[in-house]
Amino acid sequence: MRILVTGASGFIGAALCRVLCARGHEVSAFHRPTSNLKLLEDLPVAHVLGDLTQPASLESAVAGMDAIFHAGAQLGSAPTARMYAVTVEGTRALLQAALEARVSRFIHTSSAAALGVPAAEVEGRRMLMDETHAWNYRPDYWPYGYAKYLAELEVQKAVARGLEAVIVNPSVVLGAGDIYRQTSSIVVQTARRRIPVMIEGGLNVVHLEDVVAGHLAAWERGRPGERYLLTGENLSVPDFIRKIAAVAGVPAPTLYFPAGLARRAAGLLKLLKPYLHLAVTPEQLRQAGQYFYFDNRWSRKTLDLPDPRPAEEAIQAAYAWFKSSGAIP
Repeated sequence: MRILVTGASGFIGAALCRVLCARGHEVSAFHRPTSNLKLLEDLPVAHVLGDLTQPASLESAVAGMDAIFHAGAQLGSAPTARMYAVTVEGTRALLQAALEARVSRFIHTSSAAALGVPAAEVEGRRMLMDETHAWNYRPDYWPYGYAKYLAELEVQKAVARGLEAVIVNPSVVLGAGDIYRQTSSIVVQTARRRIPVMIEGGLNVVHLEDVVAGHLAAWERGRPGERYLLTGENLSVPDFIRKIAAVAGVPAPTLYFPAGLARRAAGLLKLLKPYLHLAVTPEQLRQAGQYFYFDNRWSRKTLDLPDPRPAEEAIQAAYAWFKSSGAIP
């Protein structure tokens, strides 16, 4: 089949290209002229130059395609206007081009961030978010998550117009090839001992290979208009950092910073961000004390997915790749 992959030079996009090529599909890799093509160097893909913010380049890119894997988006540290232009308006333009070209299948890479933040504990138990969870957070406190949520709404509009589109929502993805986070990845920051303290909270870690498998399963078995969580192991932030430190062979931080103080420091950090090189963003500090834990049982059952790999495997794969790339001395 003829398949277009947007964001093809990135972490998830390149991994999708690799697996799709291995399966014998004719893959077109959509990326900007300035993109780093290191992850695509040895793949038999057709390079399609364009930009999600330039609708004319999308129209020619989707022509004749049987399916589209839309993994292109703006990473989380960009200005809000740029985030909206790429992630929301770019998705809208690509969906319109897919409808006009009568593409038979569209897989949209969203994020678990699009679900918002977990509600308060219920009867002393931490809430597990699932596919039914709705956005519930201040947009200006998390522009990346809000943009992902708005992009999902654009997908739903296209489904109502007849496009066979499904949504996948990965959590924190680790594995080989995270090319655009070679300085900001928490794996690199921990291995280089740049995280002096730990803050209360929790997250979900998923292996890149499980995310790719989930994309393919959603393509084959996903229901139009549905979203599917591609998540792995729920971990507290301290446990996560300790696991990374163990793989890297460095001591884990032993000091704890109160979550309440971290949230109050977020505004100050936003002002100082242009002048400091820090391991966390203002958005992450505002979410201190939150436990982003997920229940993916419905997605695994519907898509017939196996149990996800343990977090240690994802950390090991990421660490080995960062080490080989020189991000970790």
